[in-house]
Amino acid sequence: MFGTGHTTPRLGIDLAGGTSITLTAKSDDPAAINKDSMATAVNIIQKRVNGSGVTEAEVQTQGSSTIIVNIPKGNGDNQEAIKKVGETAKLYFRPVLALAPTGVAAQPPAATPSAAASGAPSATPSAGASAAAAPSPSASKTAGRAVTDGLKADPTASATPSAAATPSAAPSAPSAAEMTAALTQGTVPPELATQFAGLDCSDPSKRLDYQSDPTKNAVACSYDAEQGLWYKFALGPVAVNGQDIDKALASFDTQQGAGWQVQLQFNGDGSKAFAATTGQLATQASPANQFAIVLDGRVVSHPYVSQSISGSAVISGNFTQTEAKALANVLSFGALPLTFETSDVTTVSPQLGGDQLKAGLVAGGIGMLLVVLYSLVYYRGLGLVSIAGLVVSAALTYAIMSLLGAGIGFALNLPAVCGAIVAIGITADSFIVYFERIRDEVRDGAPLRPAVQRAWPRARRTILVSDFVSFLCAAVLYLVSVGKVQGFAFTLGLTTALDVVVIFLFTKPLITLLARTKFFAEGHKWSGLDPKRLGARPPVRGRRRTSATAAKEV
Repeated sequence: MFGTGHTTPRLGIDLAGGTSITLTAKSDDPAAINKDSMATAVNIIQKRVNGSGVTEAEVQTQGSSTIIVNIPKGNGDNQEAIKKVGETAKLYFRPVLALAPTGVAAQPPAATPSAAASGAPSATPSAGASAAAAPSPSASKTAGRAVTDGLKADPTASATPSAAATPSAAPSAPSAAEMTAALTQGTVPPELATQFAGLDCSDPSKRLDYQSDPTKNAVACSYDAEQGLWYKFALGPVAVNGQDIDKALASFDTQQGAGWQVQLQFNGDGSKAFAATTGQLATQASPANQFAIVLDGRVVSHPYVSQSISGSAVISGNFTQTEAKALANVLSFGALPLTFETSDVTTVSPQLGGDQLKAGLVAGGIGMLLVVLYSLVYYRGLGLVSIAGLVVSAALTYAIMSLLGAGIGFALNLPAVCGAIVAIGITADSFIVYFERIRDEVRDGAPLRPAVQRAWPRARRTILVSDFVSFLCAAVLYLVSVGKVQGFAFTLGLTTALDVVVIFLFTKPLITLLARTKFFAEGHKWSGLDPKRLGARPPVRGRRRTSATAAKEV
């Protein structure tokens, strides 16, 4: 899993060192554990692990209800990442109190204040000042999305705080705190003022821990991919719990032409809480008329509200299909009674991983050496063909594993190395089958070139049947197994398929060319095809002529 680039295979935890965590999904409702919820869980866990400062961590599903998390050794806070991995996702609806862009460098105020140009909600700034050379917090794409029973435009929309003042002729650069105050919409509660001012969402180490108290005000972060900017929020206590969502579905509005939207349905408690919350928010000015959908401390959307809504709701406004489905999956996943049980945690030190890799390479080298010695002693000159074929097969296997590591994250673990060692025998077996068929033809008195051609159909059939059985076994093992055993099965299947490629495209053409050389065609004693050493019989035609001559003499 961990390699230095595209030129080397990625090594798994057992070879590179690190921690591997196996999570098993549990739910009272079997239908809740499905492909979409598992994919959303993988995405959430990936963000959790990376949010702990860990790099190159790998999170992937295995089977229908298992997630494997591989965390490399020495990359960030592994213990914190391990702690966060198996915890259930928390989805909340919180009212927005204030928001502002974050991570924006302080700039002198522009010569002319910004005018109303955006379709996002406006607000009176907490410290009304000039418009700085930075984006308005309300320019966030999700700020213009509405939660209604239909489609409405936000009547309070404007681009920047309305209390803009004309800047002086030669202003001084504002401080970071002044920038935050100037760009903040809404009112930050006093108890959050220091935390909100110091929050830089562009810095992973300063983001909110997703386990904030749901009964208290909190700060949170959101990333606007379209603008490439982080936004920070001051949020009120949790108004609606994600567990109160019955259903969330992405759909395309064909009647009113609103495009993609997300439909929500709440249970009894959720419907009452959502009606009360939206009724209160609808009377507020922007951004206090917005609520934030918060998943693990990250604001995934913050649409505005213009009326009290109960039972069901529609979130609409400039969604793409991908965005609508992603938000629906987030809402659905947060609403499901889905938890994860840590089935297994394996930690391997880098030294132990290196020792295991070395042992695997030594075993492979010994196996290769024994095959080479056997080929040279028994087949002599033909043994060089088998050695060349093994080298080509090894090179192809190495190259493909390197590409798969870079392309799909395939990790070479210890069982996979074992599969590669077993493949040495499979490849050697194909050579032996073909060589023995050629020798059988030579024993029957055929010259080498015809022997090579006649031996090929028989050998080809045997090789294909043998490789098909091996590949079938590898495929079945891959499908029914979990964990590292799949690495063994995958490598075995890959090398078996490569064996067919090598024998058809390399070994057969090479032997055909060698059969034309004097060394092999005349059956040199070191060629491995010496007729005398093989006990070849006289040609069939010669025996027939001798019999005919004897009949005439009689």
